Amino acid sequence: MPGRKAREAMSSIVIREVDAAARAQLLASGVHPLLARLYAARGIADAAQLKAEAARLIPPDRLLNNEKMAALLADAIAAGKKLLIVADYDADGATACAVGLRALRGFGAQVDYLVPNRFEYGYGLTPEIVRLAATQKKPDILITVDNGIASVEGVAEAARLGMDVLVTDHHLPGDVLPAARCIINPNQPGCSFPSKHLAGVGVMFYLMLALRAEFRRRGVYSEGKTEPNLSALLDLVALGTVADVVRLDDNNRILVHLGLQRMRAGRAHAGIAALFNAAGRDIRRAAAYDLGFVAGPRLNAAGRLDDMSLGIECLTTDDPIRAADIARQLDQLNRQRRNIESGMQDSALGAMEEIEPGFSLSLFDAQWHQGVIGILASRLRERFHRPTIAFAPAGNGEIKGSGRSIPALHLRDALDLVSKRQPGLILRFGGHAAAAGLSLREADFTAFSDAFENACRELLTPQDLQREWLSDGELETGELQLASAQCIAEEVWGQGFPEPRFHGEFTIASQRVVGERHLKLRLRREASPPGGRCEASPLGGRCEASPLGGSQRGQQLDAMLFGHAEPLPDKVIAGYRLSVNHYNGAVTLQLILDHWQPA
Repeated sequence: MPGRKAREAMSSIVIREVDAAARAQLLASGVHPLLARLYAARGIADAAQLKAEAARLIPPDRLLNNEKMAALLADAIAAGKKLLIVADYDADGATACAVGLRALRGFGAQVDYLVPNRFEYGYGLTPEIVRLAATQKKPDILITVDNGIASVEGVAEAARLGMDVLVTDHHLPGDVLPAARCIINPNQPGCSFPSKHLAGVGVMFYLMLALRAEFRRRGVYSEGKTEPNLSALLDLVALGTVADVVRLDDNNRILVHLGLQRMRAGRAHAGIAALFNAAGRDIRRAAAYDLGFVAGPRLNAAGRLDDMSLGIECLTTDDPIRAADIARQLDQLNRQRRNIESGMQDSALGAMEEIEPGFSLSLFDAQWHQGVIGILASRLRERFHRPTIAFAPAGNGEIKGSGRSIPALHLRDALDLVSKRQPGLILRFGGHAAAAGLSLREADFTAFSDAFENACRELLTPQDLQREWLSDGELETGELQLASAQCIAEEVWGQGFPEPRFHGEFTIASQRVVGERHLKLRLRREASPPGGRCEASPLGGRCEASPLGGSQRGQQLDAMLFGHAEPLPDKVIAGYRLSVNHYNGAVTLQLILDHWQPA
């Protein structure tokens, strides 16, 4: 509606419900009270779910066609056939490719890779990328990672050129599956694999587990040959899983936890260690946050602005000097990406000055960068709490869109609804509940925007558009301590298993702007009833209770509010997460605010 300035969606603080029975059961199992409360609010009812052991992973034979594909690969390796991995251009695709290359070479395969340049070939195993593979690499077998489930035409072209295709993917399939030689995907029809949230790298890792089991069955290692150490790949699996923002169910949390253990123990691959170093982070204190917001974006920058082969090389080299050089290049690309993103966000917000958002946002600008529209959509979704799709030019009269959704709307299903109602409007689309990509003719942007808005109005209610800031409640003074932050940092949090956030009322003792756009704060909180203090334990990050001694009246706390330079009122109700701040050799508690309102 013209003439009205777009307003940010306001947040209301909502406290997560805690399952009392689950909490009691966790307490009875010896879980610390603070962690028991956090876990029970996230659906954990049994302490056994917290054991991050490889033996608790879902067996590889539960994944439909996994053993069949492993046998096909074993035959191909024995016959000396040439394999080619066709990767995706994001962090999940890059890590999946690296896992495949490292493991297959360890199994004795002749294997190479090809990653499509997103600006030339688009997404997935297209007929064009198949012809390029046939010309440049001349493989016998194509193996897709993190793509392929929608590549009906590409698989058909491969067959025409005499190449078999093995599809490994995790995206939701369309109405028709490609006629590949074999498909593994936990979301394909007929697959009863309990975890539907494996990332692409997780699927490839599971295939390699099945391949090792196949070689064992064939007696390959009974002759004194050394098995490849697949557990050495878990740092790559952890990075791709977190960076792809898949749901961290029990199985994914085990994979991520085992990968983080390797990083903290100094056993990460050279490329991952170099990515941490380029960002100024200590890999010995690696947390899931670092994978999603430090290493992941730097790896993704290659695919967004340049060529993901640079990122794959970073993950596959064992030369620390070469890895460091590539990581520096990736860090520079990430800085460039941030600058481009900032300009795009400013132009998007400027365009919305005269718009009152409906139930969705669809935006297109001929100057926007195709590799950064996904981040832009995410930023706008966070700001306005609407399903958001940002479009950029893709050449030949087409535009490419990247969408991000809110919890109440399954984005791929919404696009499918639009496609069925207006056949031909969307040229191509794919994705999942929270994120999706699509292509349109530029002339059809307005028609799509209207159709998507109508679909969202049908699938959402006004209440769905009210943003809630979910809190794990208030912390007692005895819990609001450095040891609590250290305890929480040891655990695996992320999509579907969110990092704990708390809220409370504070007085602003001091505040100043740092880095031109952030607030550094000193908060004061009046005394609260004493509680159990959380002492970090070396055993698996669990906590042991100990009494809190001494008065904590007028507790003073350091805090940061990023992306906000305007002064806060004297008293606020703040939402925050606990952070361990390492500075000049000192280790202190710091609150990271991501919500505030006047008290």
